[in-house]
Order: sequence, then structure tokens, then C-alpha cells
Amino acid sequence: MEKFSWADSPNQTAFPVAKPGYPLIFAGAFITAILALLGMAIPALIGLAATIGICWFFRDPDRVVPVAPGAVVSPADGKVILARVEEDNPYIPGPALKISVFMNVFNVHVNRTPHAGEVTGIEYFPGKFLAANKDEATEANERNVVVIRMETGRMMAVVQVAGLVARRIICGLQTGQTVLRGQRFGMICFGSRLDLYLPPDTELNVSRGQKTQAGTTILGYLK
Repeated sequence: MEKFSWADSPNQTAFPVAKPGYPLIFAGAFITAILALLGMAIPALIGLAATIGICWFFRDPDRVVPVAPGAVVSPADGKVILARVEEDNPYIPGPALKISVFMNVFNVHVNRTPHAGEVTGIEYFPGKFLAANKDEATEANERNVVVIRMETGRMMAVVQVAGLVARRIICGLQTGQTVLRGQRFGMICFGSRLDLYLPPDTELNVSRGQKTQAGTTILGYLK
């Protein structure tokens, strides 16, 4: 029987929401209340619908994380749009297995660490806002790179890539921090992608077009 664990403590609310969403939710609720008090029924209903939509976008469900040895979990909810070994990349030395997960606006946008280790570097790159499902978005778009050294000494990189609508990348990690597999570490607002660079001999466990859940879906196994 497969075993699971909690990387983060479970929330104590029925509908957990990511903290970056609080200001938008409160603003939406406040404006809706003002419109209702002024007797503006239709604008108030529109405001209510918008506020509910914001709550839905910033939802942050708890996830159990598989504890299988060497398992690398998805950093994002979405769909696998690329899975291949590339001979070179700008983030970790040598060839790497690159797995890209595309998040549309309906997916949960909270990101989670794929594997346990120590954060050895975080680097932000300004850039364009091309559609995140295009290959050129990987190096052209605004992005944030987190490099992690795993307990074996091998390296991996997680790249948060902004998209056509995304305008805010959030990363709560710091260099030198120790992270757990499946731990929340940030989010990208309003559609984007996550690029994951792993050792080239990682055993791939997903295929292109497959849907993933952050922290739960196993993308591959380290050797």
C-alpha cells in the first residue's frame, strides 16, 4: 500500500485560500457591500460573482505527498506539455530531463517543491509575457528560478514562468533554506507554467498531455 505524508500542516478551514489572495478578496467583498448598500442590485451581483471567482482562483487545497523513495512530484496543477532530455540548459550543469507543466486560469496556482533538499540559489529574470504554452516562453518570459541540491548532492531546478495574463510571480523561499517534498513555496497569478529540470537519468513517470496535481502526482523517480 502506497504511503503518504503531509509536507505542510493541514489547514483548519473548510475552504483554504492562499494568502496572496486575501487583499483582492477583501477589496471585492468591500466594493460589493458598498454597491449593495447603495441599492445597486446588478453591479452588486456582478461584484459578488467576481469576489467568488477570486476566492476560487486563490484556493489552496491541502495535499498528501507520496513518500516513495526518489519520487519527484509535480510542482503545479495543470497539464504536461513537454517531457524530454535536453543536452544543455542555463540552470544546472549538463544535460537535464525537462518537464513542463502548463497551468490554465482554472487550475490551482499554488506551487510546491518537487523534492526535498537545500535551496542553493534563487534568481529572477525579467522578460516578456508570451503565451506560456509556447516553447519560446521558457527563456523569453519573465521567470523565477529556484535551484535545489538534493540529499544525494545532485541538482534540480524549478522555474516559475509568467504567461500571457500572469503578471505576478510569488516565491517564498530563501537561499540556504531546507525544503520538503510537496511543500508550498509560491504561486503565479492568472495562468502560467512551471519548468522542472532533473538529472537526465531520472525515470519518467508521466507523458505529454497528462494532467497533474501539485505535490501528489509523481513525475519521475531519481536513480
